[in-house]
Amino acid sequence: MKIITVIEPKKTIREVKVGNNVKIYDFVNLYECEIGDETRVGTFVEIQRGVKVGKRVKIQSHTFICEGVIIEDEAFIGHQVVFINDKYPCSMTRFEELKKKKDWVLQKTVIEKGASIGSNATILGGITIGEYALVGAGSVVTKNVPAYTIVAGNPAKVLRKIKMV
Repeated sequence: MKIITVIEPKKTIREVKVGNNVKIYDFVNLYECEIGDETRVGTFVEIQRGVKVGKRVKIQSHTFICEGVIIEDEAFIGHQVVFINDKYPCSMTRFEELKKKKDWVLQKTVIEKGASIGSNATILGGITIGEYALVGAGSVVTKNVPAYTIVAGNPAKVLRKIKMV
């Protein structure tokens, strides 16, 4: 794994760990994250601090991957997928002060090996999408998704199990 230096417009330097044969397309915002070998990151993607992306992952354009997300090997993330890491998002504390990092709890989300998330899905924080599970396009995932399962809808519900050949 090599480290690349990303220089932002205000000359801020952010280190990103990038594996071999990674393709990162134009207009991508990466900082303090890790991207595994042979992964593809489409245009207009943001991957935030602390995110770990495995090997041979495909991330389509316009996707937002926030702090607290782990994407294991061979997963697929469709266009405009959004991850959320805060159960109670707001800008102010109950004392009417602007929230700081200490004022919220980071929720971790895990996308396990081979899972696929359809375009325009929203993934709430604190959940796991199991191995080779499939999340339908436009779904809002509010609960853990078992391995080898197809879910869809708002909120996403189990449609059926996947039979692996």
